[in-house]
Amino acid sequence: MKHFFNRRATIVTEALDGLLRTIGSGNLARLDGYPEIKVVLRADWDKSKVSVVSGGGAGHEPSHAGFVGKGMLTAAVSGEIFASPSVEAVLAAIRAVTGPAGCLLIVKNYTGDRLNFGLAAEKARAEGFRVEMVIVADDIALPDIAQPRGVAGTLFVHKIAGHLSEAGRDLAEIAAAARAAAKDIISLGISLSSCSIPGQPHEDRFGADDGELGLGIHGEPGVERIAVQSVDRLVAIMAERLAVRLDPKATYALLINNLGSVPPLEMSLVANAVLASPLARAVKLTIGPGPLMTALNMNGFSLSLIRLDAARQAALLAPVGPHAWMPAKPVVAPYVVPMVKPAHEGAARKASPDAGTRRLIVTVCEKLISLEATLNGLDAKAGDGDTGSTVATGARSILERLDTLPLADPAATLGAVGDLLSASMGGSSGVLLSIFFTAASRALDGSTDVPKALLAGLERMTFYGGAKRGDRTMVDALEPALRALDAKGLEEAAIVAARGAEATAAMERAKAGRSAYVGTKLQGVVDPGAHAVAEVFAAAAAQHATA
Repeated sequence: MKHFFNRRATIVTEALDGLLRTIGSGNLARLDGYPEIKVVLRADWDKSKVSVVSGGGAGHEPSHAGFVGKGMLTAAVSGEIFASPSVEAVLAAIRAVTGPAGCLLIVKNYTGDRLNFGLAAEKARAEGFRVEMVIVADDIALPDIAQPRGVAGTLFVHKIAGHLSEAGRDLAEIAAAARAAAKDIISLGISLSSCSIPGQPHEDRFGADDGELGLGIHGEPGVERIAVQSVDRLVAIMAERLAVRLDPKATYALLINNLGSVPPLEMSLVANAVLASPLARAVKLTIGPGPLMTALNMNGFSLSLIRLDAARQAALLAPVGPHAWMPAKPVVAPYVVPMVKPAHEGAARKASPDAGTRRLIVTVCEKLISLEATLNGLDAKAGDGDTGSTVATGARSILERLDTLPLADPAATLGAVGDLLSASMGGSSGVLLSIFFTAASRALDGSTDVPKALLAGLERMTFYGGAKRGDRTMVDALEPALRALDAKGLEEAAIVAARGAEATAAMERAKAGRSAYVGTKLQGVVDPGAHAVAEVFAAAAAQHATA
């Protein structure tokens, strides 16, 4: 797997400096101890308050350095990728930010972190510092294990302890609140791939159709393999495991965490699935979805819940300085505003039958649907591989609403088709075809004949789209076909449409449309839009010949 980096030995220090260069304020700094000591701390810290220090291996960004700032961490100590920071690094952080009020260490329940933070705490106490340590063990993947892992739920403890520290509470109170919070947190993760460490060989242990449930944040294997299935079903499995740990009388905050490489679109699907599941009945606040404690580029997510009381809710809702933190928000249902209907819609678009028009529309739409895979294949060589799916979606939407169309009125039918395509067919193709049919409808309503109306639609489409004949787009087949339709009829239009489509295969590069951004030569590849036009005219001509 490919990565962007210079040298493996300097990945972490360069990344921390990148954070400090882009943070946008002078409120953060680092200790001058690179490369052994990697500590990011508040430059504006008041040592009269309890310092809150956490950290661990790198690779979990924005945790932990991304959460240093007002209302959260005072300092974050980083090790190398997935490796605990050293005792000396933790001790350096304690010395840098701790005054008479003392220091709270927040540690995830991994052996390396417990040992290094623990020994640093003992050494700091020997130097006269007041130090308390809270260990977070929120992972429920193995329900009977004596020492569960500490994962993304640790962030709840950061937020609560940081809030209390900012409010000036004493060390004993903050430590007690943090320990109580840690006991009331549960987390569970799932992934469809393992993560890849820069500079190390990578072999994905996952099969094409499986994922893992209950895995940690260091790329370690999950508790069980799980078949890839719909996000609703995967979330339902996780929700069922989490629900048995909840108090039915309590309310909770939910943290939806991206483990590294799940696209934002899919994370929103995850959030929707969770908040549509029975688990949502207990959820009062949400944090995320977003990357909060990642595992490099792991294609997975985790869900964490903390039992709420008034104090914890106030702490989670309090604003903080770090921009990486995602504010907690109450759960709300989608608010839907009714669409405004166009003023002209009504009698002019009333459904009406016409057998000939219906047969033509069905023929054309069924042809386009049958071409989905073919057009996607052509587009994969010249674009992003979705032309067939886009066109098929538009065709299906027309067939689904065929009984609502004013088929006896050609002008109204063209306008209705334009409206349908603008609503259902995505991408530039949907807009262009909507312009085409809408403009043709207006021209036909002005008493011109159908071929001339379609040419008027083409003129408007090319004006807005910018493509012309010879640019290697659907226009190369559509323009000659419409001119032949106007002059000689449908059969001749089908012939010249096919010639126009074939001509695009001889064009080296596109001059308009998405294919214009493809650097590779396209000779030998027919433009998918032009191919679709040729196939539509051929199908229409065949249907006309047998009518």
